[in-house]
Amino acid sequence: MRIATFNVNDVNKRLGNLLDWLAEEAPDAVCLQELKAAEPDFPRAAIEAAGYGAVWRGQRTWNGVAILARDADPVPTRNALPGDPSDREARYVEAAVGGVLIGCLYAPNGNPQPGPKFERKLAWMARLDVHAAELVATGLPVVLAGDYNVVPEPRDLYPTRSYDDNALVQPAPRAAYAGLLAQGWTDALRAVHPDEPRLYTFWDYRRNRWQRDGGMRLDHLLLSPAVAPRLVAAGVSRAVRGRDHASDHAPVWIELAPG
Repeated sequence: MRIATFNVNDVNKRLGNLLDWLAEEAPDAVCLQELKAAEPDFPRAAIEAAGYGAVWRGQRTWNGVAILARDADPVPTRNALPGDPSDREARYVEAAVGGVLIGCLYAPNGNPQPGPKFERKLAWMARLDVHAAELVATGLPVVLAGDYNVVPEPRDLYPTRSYDDNALVQPAPRAAYAGLLAQGWTDALRAVHPDEPRLYTFWDYRRNRWQRDGGMRLDHLLLSPAVAPRLVAAGVSRAVRGRDHASDHAPVWIELAPG
């Protein structure tokens, strides 16, 4: 089973890129982030014509998450991250696909920091920590996939000092991410490529960062203890980032052996 996550950075603007990638790689399940589309504007017909059922939470201008399933309809279980009933941002959706429970997430960026946006980022990640622990306790095979907006370690960022004050690399978000691993979650990409120094998933449009490989690792697939032993491969579809009208993220994927 191939599961992928892709911050598409406007699903309608980059629909052609998305459909090309789906046709080429045919993942069994896909988590999308930054739909940047209201609920009625999600391109359901085009996605279904490509062979995928979908569940999604849309939001005009920003945010938005979706889960796609090849030749199937995802079975939705949640459409929000629990812990704050006042949170109306479309940042989390959860569904079962092929016997695996998948949580698709788009964590807050947190910039500028310090400040209220950074505090909201940390509060959101604290809620994710609580929910992730509950998912582990179920004993189910679970994948938490998406744009975490955290660079876990210094080696996950190209050599630069320009991000020293950025929310993505601060100690508190990194500690929150490490806390998930301490619960027993496996960082799939790093588990398969433990020594890869340039394991990037995002390249900013600015300052020619794609052209000079000035990237960072923001997109992660975390595997619960019940499914981690099934991990057989993982990678980044870097070529997708180099295409015309590309998102600033590349798809990240894993392969799971049959359960």
